[in-house]
Amino acid sequence: MLLTLAWGSLFFPGLFALCTWGLRRARPEWTGYDCVMISTRLVSSVQAVLATGSGIVIVCYCRNVVTDRHWLARDYVWFLIPYMVYDTYAMYLCEWYRTREQNRRHSLTIFRNFLSKNRLMITHHMAILLVLVPTAQLKQQHTLLYKVNGILTLTTFFFCRILLFPFMYWSYGHQQKLSLLHVPFRIPFFCNVANAFLIAPQLYWFSLLCKKAAQLFDTPPAAKDG
Repeated sequence: MLLTLAWGSLFFPGLFALCTWGLRRARPEWTGYDCVMISTRLVSSVQAVLATGSGIVIVCYCRNVVTDRHWLARDYVWFLIPYMVYDTYAMYLCEWYRTREQNRRHSLTIFRNFLSKNRLMITHHMAILLVLVPTAQLKQQHTLLYKVNGILTLTTFFFCRILLFPFMYWSYGHQQKLSLLHVPFRIPFFCNVANAFLIAPQLYWFSLLCKKAAQLFDTPPAAKDG
């Protein structure tokens, strides 16, 4: 566990520093903000590829989603913790470079603006670090903490991935002085189609989470242990 945590602490900041150094040498005409922003996106892309690859391996290995368990499901969580910390700092660094190059405001003002603009992403990272990561290590599915985590997962998934779409329509309607029901007929058709394709898998995954939650609360511990 500690070794995986240490590797993650070296890998993500090290890759970011290497990308920034390489871009500054390869593109000396770029500003500091350009180099930091591109480096941040490169590291995020690498993390996305690693997470996707880990997920594919886990899905291919686990035939029974209830009882099977792959070591990546545990170890990658610890590898991910340093990324969440690094990513928060990298977002602040991008904001610092961007703001300093524009108007050279004080660092404390930049930090306050960063917290104000990115509070949702920071909350997301903190929720993963403080709630989902520790509970992901639990092996007893009938414990109270595991059930509380399940409720939190369902709640956050519903608000952040399902209600996001009607909220976007409502926001547009509020800005354009339209009712929510009129918005789909006032925006381009391909926007509705794209949103439909995006929300369809979210609804499917949410239904699977609800079924799992129902089994978790309905099945007695003795039956699950057997």
